[in-house]
Amino acid sequence: MNPGQGKYHGKHACVIGAGFGGLALAIRLQAAGVATTIVEARDKPGGCAYFWQKDGFTFDAGPTVLTAPACLEELWELTDHDMADDVELMRVSPFYRLNWPDGTNFDYSDDQAALHRQIARLAPADLPGFEEFQHYSTQLYREGYQRLGSAAFPSFASMVKAAPGLARYQVWRSVYSMAGKFVQSEKLREALSFQSLLTGGNPMTASAVYALVHKLEQETGIWWPRGGTNRLVAAMARQFERLGGTIRLHDPVVKVETLGNRATGVRTQSGWHERFDAVASNADIIHSYRDLLGDAPRGKAHARSLARKRFSPGLFAVHFGIEGTWPGIPHHTVLFGPRYKGLLDDIYDYGVLPRDFAIYLHHPTVTDPSVAPPGKSTFCALVPVAHMGKLTVDWEQIAPVLEKRVLDEVGRRLIPDIHDRVVTSFHYSPRDFALDLNAHLGSAFSLEPILTQSAWFRAHNRDDTIGNFYLVGAGTHPGAGIPAVAGSAKATAALMLEDFTQ
Repeated sequence: MNPGQGKYHGKHACVIGAGFGGLALAIRLQAAGVATTIVEARDKPGGCAYFWQKDGFTFDAGPTVLTAPACLEELWELTDHDMADDVELMRVSPFYRLNWPDGTNFDYSDDQAALHRQIARLAPADLPGFEEFQHYSTQLYREGYQRLGSAAFPSFASMVKAAPGLARYQVWRSVYSMAGKFVQSEKLREALSFQSLLTGGNPMTASAVYALVHKLEQETGIWWPRGGTNRLVAAMARQFERLGGTIRLHDPVVKVETLGNRATGVRTQSGWHERFDAVASNADIIHSYRDLLGDAPRGKAHARSLARKRFSPGLFAVHFGIEGTWPGIPHHTVLFGPRYKGLLDDIYDYGVLPRDFAIYLHHPTVTDPSVAPPGKSTFCALVPVAHMGKLTVDWEQIAPVLEKRVLDEVGRRLIPDIHDRVVTSFHYSPRDFALDLNAHLGSAFSLEPILTQSAWFRAHNRDDTIGNFYLVGAGTHPGAGIPAVAGSAKATAALMLEDFTQ
């Protein structure tokens, strides 16, 4: 259906920000017949999924783990198109290689026989417990992802109604605690709980609902878009524009205009101004309320309320391109440090920069050689660090030092002559998240995903006071990560379309 047809004839919506959430929401609105404009501050779409090209290498800012591609395929199926016509997805196997300082490797995949063989070597007594954990994950997946993953919680009552279904799985416990209920090996407990870190959650405090990720990965696989995550973003933008949507780039929104308790339009840095029937923000939630709605009483008051919540940590990324190809290094590797809980305490609670760290190493070239020149490889090493509200270092000074430390550790564990092989490298710190993305405290994942900041307790998909102002993305329900952000877009779109008919 084209805008101007059907029951949404004459309705116009603005989506602030062209991240995954903003693009997914805009596609849903445009496909329904709502004339939709995306306004993006940066020079190209993507938001957190920005990318750079240097010396022939393609470096994706992220996210780099794509599960549940069906949540994105839906965006094409709405209009009888096929996502495969716009982007090619490549299967990644193994999903992750987990490596500990003592040299132990554990390849996590959907090959059940291989998983059992590895557990039999690592901790044979935990085989029955591992199978029980998988059954537990399957139950959570059905309840938490399939049933509630794209459902909005506009009221406390709606959350209370859903609570019994999740409560039977003890989701008030942490994902690490639940892993410990099933297996005794510390390495296996880490292997079954670290995934929450990929969406900003501390395994020691993130809800056990994150255990559903194991079933999600087993059920849907892990994928990589040929050419990089940026190609998936470009495909989404293409689908949106194909439907008649408009994208306005390199022009930050500076104000959401309001009249009483209604949003009336947006104004940008260039002076461009447009009136809209509804406005949705894929921008950082604090920035959305404190800055974009700063002239409205609701904006300042709610920004103060949100700022009292707990925010996820920052990320320090080292992007580097090196000489040589590395078929022995999988697409995704987790290099655990000598500590697990202690390191997490330093990051989430104490706000210190420890000497040791855990590294998530992304090596897309092993799956897709096109992201590097022939005979060379693209890498990104991600290290979780405390956000700037807790870790108050001067990132301009400390970042070069930390970059060398990270490369030293990758060299010590995997590539001994790494410094001699580096062709190009650069880093991206919490300061860059704050400057480029208006990320509150430089947080990489918005609100920390703890139980008391989930569902209705998270920033709402529809504002409680300004009835035609909406949120989409990591800061609202259900949280960070591509499937969750796509779920937020589905939930927010449903609310917006329902409101348009009132």
